[in-house]
Amino acid sequence: MIKVILVEDNFFLQKALEEKLSNFSDIVIKDTAQNGEEAIAILEKNHVVDLILMDIEMPVMNGIKATEIIKSKYPQIKIIMITVFDNDENVFAAIKAGADGYLLKETKAEKIHEAIKETLSGGAVMSPSIALKTLQLLKNPKVFESSEATEMVELTTREIEVLEQLSKGLKNKIIAENLFLSAFTVKKHIENIYRKLQAHNRIEMIQKAKQNKLI
Repeated sequence: MIKVILVEDNFFLQKALEEKLSNFSDIVIKDTAQNGEEAIAILEKNHVVDLILMDIEMPVMNGIKATEIIKSKYPQIKIIMITVFDNDENVFAAIKAGADGYLLKETKAEKIHEAIKETLSGGAVMSPSIALKTLQLLKNPKVFESSEATEMVELTTREIEVLEQLSKGLKNKIIAENLFLSAFTVKKHIENIYRKLQAHNRIEMIQKAKQNKLI
């Protein structure tokens, strides 16, 4: 039996994946998680797992960060990213993190089953559009990296003030009191910062802010 863990924060998509895989007698869903942190906690208790189907965009810890950590601790576990996102940044980051394959969620059940078996046999499975992007990145990685590095992130003065408070580990309510703002206004500023920095959690947001010399 192939032991699989599903890591997906959307309950309905998680159930849809479970339903897709339930048709195959050689696959057993050993566990499910709603974010990367939960997945790592599951593995710390028992890492007898063959493969993980990993979403990318998740709260607390995204799939790319989780893949990087899991691959460093349990390199024998295969990880296939399964996501609706096929942009260059995600493809590049997933490959760097050590992902063994990359599928889109629209992939049919039979193709996912084939991908799991091929990955466990040492293959690297990708949806056609992902494979094309990967080839393009391999052909011209410097252009991609340099454009990413030179991308400017601009925050307003107030957003930087909120960011500085966040970097100290303060809660939204305390930040609102310190900056004489409403809790709603602080929440909107934080949403804008997440969007501008393309961050998935607070730790990543602070890291990206420091990389961009914003704080």
